Amino acid sequence: MTGKTAFETRYGFGRNQVLLGNWRESPFSRWSFQNVGELVPSARVAAASASGEASARALDGLLGERVTLAGGPETVAAFLTRSDTDALTIMKGGKFVGDWFAPHMQFGARHIIFSISKSLTAILAGILEGEGIFDPQAPVTRYLPEAAGSAYGDASVRHVLDMTISLDFEETYLDPESAFARYRRATLWNPGGGTESLVDFILTLQRLAEPHGRTFRYRSPNSDLLGILLERASGQRFAELMHEKLWLPLGATSEASVTVDSEGTARTAGGISVTPRDLAQVGEMMRGGTANGRRIVPEAWVRDTVSTGGDSEAWQRGTMAFLFPQGRYRNKWYQTGAASGAFCGIGIHGQWLYVNPKAEVVIAKMSSQPEPVDEPLDVDMVAFFEALSRMV
Repeated sequence: MTGKTAFETRYGFGRNQVLLGNWRESPFSRWSFQNVGELVPSARVAAASASGEASARALDGLLGERVTLAGGPETVAAFLTRSDTDALTIMKGGKFVGDWFAPHMQFGARHIIFSISKSLTAILAGILEGEGIFDPQAPVTRYLPEAAGSAYGDASVRHVLDMTISLDFEETYLDPESAFARYRRATLWNPGGGTESLVDFILTLQRLAEPHGRTFRYRSPNSDLLGILLERASGQRFAELMHEKLWLPLGATSEASVTVDSEGTARTAGGISVTPRDLAQVGEMMRGGTANGRRIVPEAWVRDTVSTGGDSEAWQRGTMAFLFPQGRYRNKWYQTGAASGAFCGIGIHGQWLYVNPKAEVVIAKMSSQPEPVDEPLDVDMVAFFEALSRMV
């Protein structure tokens, strides 16, 4: 009888069982979320340094501490397990406090961050805005004239940045017959792709009767469109932009990647993979817009994004106000409305980048939650991050 391979022993299934049709399903996601490039074409974003990441720091002293969540008190370790955490990295005052990894993820491994990709893409928009290359008040058609007949034909870049496009499209993650499934085929994330490019798909989308700018509607194609607009404005491919404008000045210690479609268009709405430490460094940079003594993004843009900007009424009209009742959404970052001034980027299947300016804490959490969206767990997650911020 043939024994188990090392892969099967570690993950509980064989590599040949992980397919394009199931890579976002449990248990296969425990491996695929760290190895998306083996399933979907991806562009590399080179590291800033060849030295690699410093050694991991254990969180042993914190794991036994108890946090009080909706279901009652539980230990940090128990919550990490319950929320299918793959990796957790915490920073305090600009320094790494510690790292935790599930048995199936190693320190220094990349992990897809899904919609936190939107938040990173918006940082590039802020950088180009500061350089006078990109105008958030401009019509979308200034950069993409082909959008004239689509939902974006009378929209501004600001509408795209703040998810207030009146778009006739639903994020139906689990419906194989939906427009969302067609969208994922266009990104090469689902079987049967390659006949329609991401740009072609986006240009077919139509608008609702409501004016743009009135309601926060979480629609991922808006953020892929943002990446396309940045490429048009700069004349550079997205992976080049990310390397030159963010990864190099940030001092990122590991290579990143972003999935691309049949034409090489980056999936900037959800296709970026990074290490937990590099993601945490992004959050730390967003506390003021600088890293390594160098300004990366304008201070005014950071303040507008994480504190003063955004339309609270548009947020309240949307479907996510339950998570942050006093919140707002600006430049693809969530303002929690909490007294701490906390803000965050969030991705499906449990990806979080949480920044607490008052406590000077940054938490990067990568996960392989079975469900794309788990609203009760999201509420617990916010409480968990608030508790951690008080502990470290």
